[in-house]
Amino acid sequence: MDIVYTLWLRNIKRYLRSKSRIVGSLGMPLFFLLALGFGLNSVVQIPGEGGAGYMEFIIPGIIAMSVLFTSVFSGIQVIWDKQFGFLKETLVAPVSRLEIMLGQTLGGATTALIQGAIILVLSLVIGLQFSGMTGFLIAFVFMLLIGICFAAFGIAIASKMEDMHGFQLIMNFVIFPIFGLSGALFPIESLPEWLRVVTYLDPLTYGVEGIRYGLLGTSAIGPLTCLGVLGGCTAVMIVIGAVLFRKASI
Repeated sequence: MDIVYTLWLRNIKRYLRSKSRIVGSLGMPLFFLLALGFGLNSVVQIPGEGGAGYMEFIIPGIIAMSVLFTSVFSGIQVIWDKQFGFLKETLVAPVSRLEIMLGQTLGGATTALIQGAIILVLSLVIGLQFSGMTGFLIAFVFMLLIGICFAAFGIAIASKMEDMHGFQLIMNFVIFPIFGLSGALFPIESLPEWLRVVTYLDPLTYGVEGIRYGLLGTSAIGPLTCLGVLGGCTAVMIVIGAVLFRKASI
C-alpha cells in the first residue's frame, strides 16, 4: 500500500501547489451557482421540495458538478506522466499496476472532494441551511463516491490515449451530458417519462440526489437506493479502470 499512499500524496501536493488550478476550477461552478441561483431564485418554485427556493435546490447539483469535473479531468495526469516518462519509471518498479491505478484514483478523488468542499463552504456563506451534521457527513460520503467513480473513469479513458487535447475534447463531449441529465439543475419529477428513464441511467443522478438528501433532507430518490447504485457504479468503474490501465501502453 506504500505506492498507493505515495501516488495519492503526490497528487495532493501537486494540487495544493497549483493555486491557479484551484481558483480556475471554481469558475464554472460559481458561475452556475450565482448566475442561475440568484437569477432564478425569485421566479422558480421547486414542486415537492417543501417550498425550497431554486438556490437551495441547485446547490447540491453544483457541488456534484465541481466534484465531477475535477475528478474526471484528473485522468489527464496519466497522459502527462506518459509524455514525461514518469509513468514508465513507475511501471518498471516492483509494484502492481492496480496499486498505481488506485493511487492515482484516490488522489484525483481527494482533490475533487476538496473542490466540492470549497463550493459547500461558499454555499454556507451565501445562506444555505443544511439539515445537520449527520446530513453534512452524508453529503461528504456521496461526494467521495462521485470523486472515486469519475476519477477511475477519467483514468480508464486516459489509459487508452496519448494526446491531452484529445482527452479534454472527449471528456467534454461525455461529461456535459452526464451533468446535464443528472437532475442537478431541474427536478427529476418534472421530466417526461422517457427522459426520466435516461436520467435514472446516469450514475451522477444518484450522487446529486444523495448530496441533496444530506444537505436538504429531501430527495427524489431514496438515500439507500442512491448509495447502493452509486456504490455499485463506483466498484464497476474501478474494475474497468484497473483493466484498461493494466493494458495501457507506454
